[in-house]
Order: sequence, then structure tokens, then C-alpha cells
Amino acid sequence: MATEPIFSNGFQASPYWWEAAPPENAAADPLPADADVAVVGSGYCGLVAAIELARAGLQTVVVDAGPLGFGASTRSGGMVSFGQKLILSGTYKVFGEGNAGRVFAESRASFEFTTAFIEREGLDADYRRTGRFFAAYTQGDFAALVRNADLLRVRTGATVRAVPRGEQRREIGSDFYFGGMLVEDYGGLDPAKYNRALRGLARKSGASLHSHARVLGLRSEGARHVVLTGRGSIRAREVIVATNGYTDGAVPFLRRRIVPAASYIAATEELPPELMDDIMPRRRMMSDTRLQLSYFRPSPDGRRLLFGCRPTVLTRDERTVGRRIHARICQVYPQLRGRRLSHVWQGFVGMTFDGVPHMGTHRGIHYAMGCNGNGVALAGYLGHQTALKILGRQNRPSVFDGRPFPSRPFYTGAPWIVPLASAAYHLRDAAVRPAAALNFL
Repeated sequence: MATEPIFSNGFQASPYWWEAAPPENAAADPLPADADVAVVGSGYCGLVAAIELARAGLQTVVVDAGPLGFGASTRSGGMVSFGQKLILSGTYKVFGEGNAGRVFAESRASFEFTTAFIEREGLDADYRRTGRFFAAYTQGDFAALVRNADLLRVRTGATVRAVPRGEQRREIGSDFYFGGMLVEDYGGLDPAKYNRALRGLARKSGASLHSHARVLGLRSEGARHVVLTGRGSIRAREVIVATNGYTDGAVPFLRRRIVPAASYIAATEELPPELMDDIMPRRRMMSDTRLQLSYFRPSPDGRRLLFGCRPTVLTRDERTVGRRIHARICQVYPQLRGRRLSHVWQGFVGMTFDGVPHMGTHRGIHYAMGCNGNGVALAGYLGHQTALKILGRQNRPSVFDGRPFPSRPFYTGAPWIVPLASAAYHLRDAAVRPAAALNFL
């Protein structure tokens, strides 16, 4: 295959993360006929739930439609944070002012749970508390970030401060933005290594993990549920569905409430150390305030830039998307013109219509999903809370549990709404800053 100028030799249309920790084929072992708990989905949510349940002595089985760790848990940007999504989007208001304190407390708790869990269990995840810089796309966005910095500090206790444009070069080697907000507490990890470490811990705890066992349907059979898969059936007392952006038709109720939105990430070839020092002097996690946002970070070894966004309205192949991402990279970092991409991939974010995550029970089936692009810490926390709920060990119900889970008329799970919303976001971004707009069709 001919090499294009912006693509490196050996270009891969697959996640950079998979070079160190690829998804796992675990199809050799037969499925157990019976289990105490069946967990559908081998992402962070399902695996953390399985670890807690197996350690409590319950026979726990995890099944996935494809290889273990094939979904968003090994495809994301690996940013670990809390609170800011609720504040920047204003979705905390969905819970009502009377519950706002609980919402922010649990958001912070998800971060503390995840970081403590990684440290306590000695998980190989390349986790570092690097801080995260939120870059203002417009001057008005900077003013909003200043207000939100105060709100985030008061609501969550985060260490946060505004960074005016005149000082932003200390954080980012770019003049594209108008200052920003820095949250010192946040960090990043290697999402695929984290998933691999959770798989290992789940097995060590006594859970069995099975790939290539797509769930075709669920039915009740007395006091138990029957999980029908492409590799056979499992009778289980409890079932947890933890499929987030990869939720399919096995549970139509959930499919109608999760919108799978594709996000794309590119990794550059290895860059010279002095160039990395220029573009990311403090090796922070980063994102901006466009409605069609960009999020970017250094690789854990500090040698590459990883840059994510949805640069087109319609779904495109990786090379077409790669060209668009490359253009956006060069818009932010003109000094990267001529540098090539080694990997481009996509993953599906699980969005909800009210913008907040949900856990609960529908017809006896437990679910936890809808992290809205903020799931590295939150997904595992929701899995942990679901497991505690099954075990009867919660101190109090989660604020995310049992809330009305909205859908929309005529929405059945096909993401026709995503291109419409994406186009609206791109148009708004172009309207507020025309000179910065890129082609998005």
C-alpha cells in the first residue's frame, strides 16, 4: 500500500494502545450453564463489578460480543477526571439543586475510587496525576471557564485556577486559544493496559471471562434470568448489562436510551523530545471548549501526541478522518506540519438524552451506562456501586441510581441523531470563530 504524506510507514487503522495491550480472545473455554451473576460487557464497569462480586464469593461470569476489551475501554483518550463535565455542560442541574451536593460528591468519589483502586491493587495502567488544561476556543469561553473554575473549586474541592492567554504558553505550545482553566487534580492512564489489568484481577478474584459470546436476548425463568448468547445460554440469579456505547438490541429498553456517538483519535509518529517539550511543556491532559471539542494528550512515554475529536459530520474511514484530524492538529500546533500519523481509530461514546449517567434495574436486569464521554473513572465506579447494590453493601443508594432514564419518540438505537447534532456543533463553532473553521462534511 502506498504511503500517503501524512501517514507513517506501517500506519495502523487501530488504537495505538493496542500495541502494548491488545484485546483478548477468550473463546476457548465453554460458558458455564449456571452462575450467580452474569455480566454483559468487558469494559471497566463490567470488570470492576465482576471483581467485587467474585471476591464476595459469588460465581461470576463476564461475556462480551467480541474480544475482551474490544470496546471503548481500550479506545478512549484515557483521561481521568471528575466534576467538570457536569459543570461545563450544566447537566448537574438535572438532579435539582437539592441533590447537587450529592452529584458532585459522587463524581469526586468516582475519581478517588478509581485512583485508589489502581494504587491499592498495583495495576499496571501507566496512571499519572498530570493535571488537565481546558483551552478556551473564544474570549467568551475564557470568561465562562473563569466562572466554572470557581464553581468547580467550591463544589468539588478541586485544585483549579484560570490561566490567561498571556500565560498559556507555560501549559501549551500554541497561540490558537484564548487562555484556559487548569485542574491540577486530574490525570491520565493507558486505557488498554488498565483494561488488561482489570481482566487479570477479575480472573484472580475468581470470575470467568468469555469473549465472542454476543448476547442475543434475555428472558426470565422463575427466579432466574436466562442469558442467550451465540455460544450457549447461562442461567443466572442476577444480570448486569454494562455495554455503554456498544449497547445493541439484546435489551431494547436500553438501546432506546443510549446514543452511540463515534469519536476519533489519531496518534502521531514519535516526535523529538524538544518538540514535545515545546507543544506540551508540562505533559498535561488537554481539551478545548468547542462544542465539537478536541481532546489531546501525550502518550504515557511522552514521545507522541494523541489527538481526539469528531472532525466530520458523517462516519468516514480512518484515512479520511486522519486527514481531517491532521488538519486540526496543525491548526492548534503549526509546528507539527510535516509530522505524520501512525494510528487512527474510532470508538463509540455512550451518550444519554439528559446528559448524565444512569444505573438502575429494568425488569430485574441491572444496568450501568451512559457516561457521556467521561467514563474512565465513572464507569468503574458505577460497576462498583452496582455490585455493592447486589450484595446489599451500599451505605446509601447512588445518586445516579433509579432516576428516570429518558428516550425520544422514534429513537430505536440507530444513531441518526448524531450527524444532526454534530452538524449543529460544527456550525456553531464556525459561527463564533469563522477563521478557525475547518471543512466538516
